[in-house]
Amino acid sequence: MTDTPILVSTEGRVGLIRLNRPAQLNALNDALMDALGAALLAFDADPAIGAIVITGSDKAFAAGADIAAMADYGYMDVYGSDFITRNWETIRQVRKPVLAAVAGFAMGGGCELALSCDIIVAAESARFALPEIKLAMMPGAGGTQRLPRAVGKAKAMDMCLSARLLDAQEADRYGLVSRVVPDAELFERTLALATQIAGYSLPALLAIKESVNRAWESSLAEGILFERRELHARFASADAREGMQAFLDKRKPAFQHR
Repeated sequence: MTDTPILVSTEGRVGLIRLNRPAQLNALNDALMDALGAALLAFDADPAIGAIVITGSDKAFAAGADIAAMADYGYMDVYGSDFITRNWETIRQVRKPVLAAVAGFAMGGGCELALSCDIIVAAESARFALPEIKLAMMPGAGGTQRLPRAVGKAKAMDMCLSARLLDAQEADRYGLVSRVVPDAELFERTLALATQIAGYSLPALLAIKESVNRAWESSLAEGILFERRELHARFASADAREGMQAFLDKRKPAFQHR
């Protein structure tokens, strides 16, 4: 009997997902990615959840795709079955903020999964790499696209072509991660950040995430117009009215997430 590939729980308004293949250093196979996608969509649909955290173990966030499961695939096996697209892209459908709490190895697909999240909190032990070139393969879950947007072309080329391993401090300097924290504080501090975010108005969070993502995917002029329209829409929000009135009243706002 195999272990459950993920563990799911909640803490207040935060949905928690822990990758759970410790013997394989959380290598990402179809069962895990299917379960992860289902959990993400369930939390995204739950009005009681405002932010989501994905984490792994102390040794590995995820050590990459499961090579043992891939080794015998042929071209039509992957092309015909829509390999990766069918279950790795589910995270792109999630509108709520998704945080990655990364300790240990985030290699290959594990690095790509972290890059798919909105905020990466890295423990000091975190290590990031896209080493597919060592297998005469290449990143295929967004690594060649998201990594240059995060760290620039020069660093992305270095990592993809040489399999360069970045430690947490390097990843922080290059803009790959949002914050670096001591290992012993990783989960506590990521949960605290997620709790802070989830306490804000959910409609505003959704609008901000969508607007920031639009900066990656459109021209500056289109992105600014999109942002402006999202800002205008905030004036139809009960939470925005409450937030501004609470500021004027010098009190804490009571958001209703609408």
